[in-house]
Order: sequence, then structure tokens, then C-alpha cells
Amino acid sequence: MTREIAIGIMIGFAVVLLALGLWGWLRRARRDSGIAVPVGEAPANAATRTVVSGLYVATTRHAEPLERLSIRGLTFRSRADVTVTDAGVALDLTGQPRIFFDRERIAAVEQATVAIDRVVERDGLVRLSWRTDAGDVVDSYFRPQESSARALTDAISGILTPASPPSASADPSDLAESDA
Repeated sequence: MTREIAIGIMIGFAVVLLALGLWGWLRRARRDSGIAVPVGEAPANAATRTVVSGLYVATTRHAEPLERLSIRGLTFRSRADVTVTDAGVALDLTGQPRIFFDRERIAAVEQATVAIDRVVERDGLVRLSWRTDAGDVVDSYFRPQESSARALTDAISGILTPASPPSASADPSDLAESDA
């Protein structure tokens, strides 16, 4: 085999790999095209609680940190400012319109260590779980730069409506007695 043939085979193989990657990404974009981010501003009377600069890492299926979603506005990693108001959370990503998640749309906020293309120290990421218009829950990950992930998580947790406490009858022994 000559050198030219070997180089040609390697170039052909690289082109095939790139084409397969592009094909896969376009399929993913088509699959996720029905998911829209809530573009808009916070209500005029919303009080700002904190602003944190950092990186937007990715948006994934809920509880599947390795399954990236291709959602317009949240497709690629970017610098981000996360503004926590008493009405919700606003995201300002470089080159994108402002995204605003009102409190009712936010399902949960937690710290995380792993997202699709980022592994950091324990609890170094913020995972914001939010509901799409269809009611599905997805997770968006942020890496704060100037403050801790704990501080941002606490700020967002502070605006969420507390979940109702479990009822006293949730004790399994109570259920067994009621069935008897």
C-alpha cells in the first residue's frame, strides 16, 4: 500500500466519522425540536435576590445527566449570568435572548458533580430541573465562577414554594391496618 492510498483511506474515514456525527446531531435536533425554552423577562415588580456569573454547561433529560438535549437557546455551552428573583430565575446566555423560568416551572434545584461534558469536584454544578410546556421535566446545569454552587442552589431554593409535607397516614403500618 502506498503512502497516498493510506492517507486517502484516513481522510475518507475521518469524513465518514464527521458525516455520522452531523447526521446524529441533526436527528437529535429534530427529536428535541418540540421543546421550547420560556423566553422573556422577569415581571416588572420582581425583586432581584442575587446574580451569579458562570458557565451554562448543558440541558439533559431529567435524571439522565449523559443524555444531552438540543433545545434552541440551550444547545451549546456558554457563559451565563443567572439572576434569581422572587418570581423565578432568569438566564442570560451569550448571544441568546433572555430565558425566564417562573417559580411554578421550576421543579427542583440541587447540586451535581457530572453533566454530559463536565465532571467537577463534588457538588460543583447546579442542576436546575424545570418543566417544559408539555409538562416534561428536564435538567439544566450551571457552573458558578464567582460564588459557590451551594450559594446559587440556596438562592434558588429560597424562592421555591415548599412541597407539601407527607401526610401522617403515609406510615405503612397505618395502611395495613386500614386494609384489614
